[in-house]
Amino acid sequence: MADMPRPAPRDSLDFTPERSQRSAMPTIADLVTILRRREGVDAAVILGRDGLLIDGSGGALLDPEGLAALVPPLAIAAGDLGRAAGRGDPGLMVLDCAEGALVVCPLSPDAILLVVLRADANLAALLFELRRHRAQIAALV
Repeated sequence: MADMPRPAPRDSLDFTPERSQRSAMPTIADLVTILRRREGVDAAVILGRDGLLIDGSGGALLDPEGLAALVPPLAIAAGDLGRAAGRGDPGLMVLDCAEGALVVCPLSPDAILLVVLRADANLAALLFELRRHRAQIAALV
């Protein structure tokens, strides 16, 4: 049938329910799981603006609570810089590091997403999906 929506890939950030889906609304834990399943993602962390961990999953060497504590000062400084430059608050922040990248995405006034990527991760695809599905993701928090 032409009018039936195609199912989203298992690692998609598209949380739009299909017409036939009658299950419960996706959770923050679902978001973290989907992000961690993506090739090249070492950690996915949802944190409060105060730096406290809401949910997260990281590789053996990454501590989600420790990572969460370090994000708020970065987000505050980026916001100050964006406003001082006349560009407003940041929507997505990317830190290009020697061994990969860090993506920081404010989701709501109370929550921030941090994704830690290896150098071989598809950063462009992740950024595209985060921008495209930001409203759906924000509705989870």
